Amino acid sequence: MLAASSLVAQAQTHRFFPANALRGELVITQFPDVQLNGQPARLAPGARVKNESNLWVPPAGLSGQKLTVHYTIESSGLILDVWVLNAAELDNKLWPRTPAEAASWQFNPGNQTWSKP
Repeated sequence: MLAASSLVAQAQTHRFFPANALRGELVITQFPDVQLNGQPARLAPGARVKNESNLWVPPAGLSGQKLTVHYTIESSGLILDVWVLNAAELDNKLWPRTPAEAASWQFNPGNQTWSKP
């Protein structure tokens, strides 16, 4: 069992996100329906949502909350993976919000940072 201080320390570290993860504002309206960046969207069957401590949470339990997240989209356009960002990750301000930004910026997976050309 982890001590509370260990959990806090773990929650404040950067997780490793895939290069295709985008940043956005997510509100779960009525599962599986969501608002992503103010637009209607939908969670994929089997979508995985992880909280600030990297623990899986049922999406319905987050209904109505406006969350800053990183997310991935599957080939059909549905949201597949969602990570609710912790304070350390929110401090990393530069993160692509669109596929076009991700395609034109450079990602450093080692330190989880993006740079514009």
